[in-house]
Amino acid sequence: MKTDDKLSIRIIRKIAFVSIIFVCIFAIGVIAAKSDVNSIKIVFADDCETTVMTSKTIVSDILEENHIILEADEEVFPNLDSNIDLTKTITISKATAEKKIIAEEVESVSTEEILGNYVTVTEKIITEQIEIPFETITKDVSSSGTDTTNKVLQEGENGLKEVKYKARFQDDIEIEKQMISETVIKEPVDKIVQISTKVTARSSRSRASSGTISASVEGKTPTVVTLNTSAYCAASCGGNTKTASGATASSWYTVAAGRGYPAGTIIYIPYFANKPNGGWFVVQDTGGAITNNHLDIWMDSMSECLSFGRRNLECHIYR
Repeated sequence: MKTDDKLSIRIIRKIAFVSIIFVCIFAIGVIAAKSDVNSIKIVFADDCETTVMTSKTIVSDILEENHIILEADEEVFPNLDSNIDLTKTITISKATAEKKIIAEEVESVSTEEILGNYVTVTEKIITEQIEIPFETITKDVSSSGTDTTNKVLQEGENGLKEVKYKARFQDDIEIEKQMISETVIKEPVDKIVQISTKVTARSSRSRASSGTISASVEGKTPTVVTLNTSAYCAASCGGNTKTASGATASSWYTVAAGRGYPAGTIIYIPYFANKPNGGWFVVQDTGGAITNNHLDIWMDSMSECLSFGRRNLECHIYR
């Protein structure tokens, strides 16, 4: 073979060899780039350090890859399930005394003790009946600046409601209570108290020239008029016993008068001097047919009203 031919073959072999080397270097670079290899520093409990190259990102995987096993009294930061943090450092240290004690206590607790400490929480539906307190309503029909007296027109009565609760108990001790529903069984009845002017008849009575008995309210001078007087009762009012003042009408006490005689006006009628009230009445009611020259007296029954009829009576008006 000629010398020139041998030289050409050697040059071709060198070029092929160099090409293969470049290809290998390029392949290794690609693989390294894809694997994203990190330099991780591992600090041991005895303060020794080592640096490893790895493509792993989970702490436990990095330790396993480098055949590092944690002792029972060692702990690692970040924890085993964490991704390696930006510091690229894994620190292994001895557990503190407090953690050791906790670990020992947890290990020493038996299954029986755990079950013994288990507390059962139960739920119950509870129904209770609770009283609804009545309210007291005061009706003031007195004249200003006079002595007053109180009269109970209606006694109060508590109502009743049923309340349902959902309650939670722990060891028979109520720990939570929540209302579910509330139903009123009986409405309360309000107590009604009327404040009226105190009527005081003078101890001495004398016959007036007209033959009537004179009477008075302390500190007031009456106006004596003659009014056309009739009677009314619950039956004539459709069963209604409530007056315009809000009080309940009562016999030998309540009268209905015109607008000129406001609620609380005291009227003495000598014609009824021998009746239970001694002839004294209080205006509590009004009516569409009642004028200032007409007076309607409340009585217990329709028969009493019909028996009384209609008559003109002398009336002493105190206002």
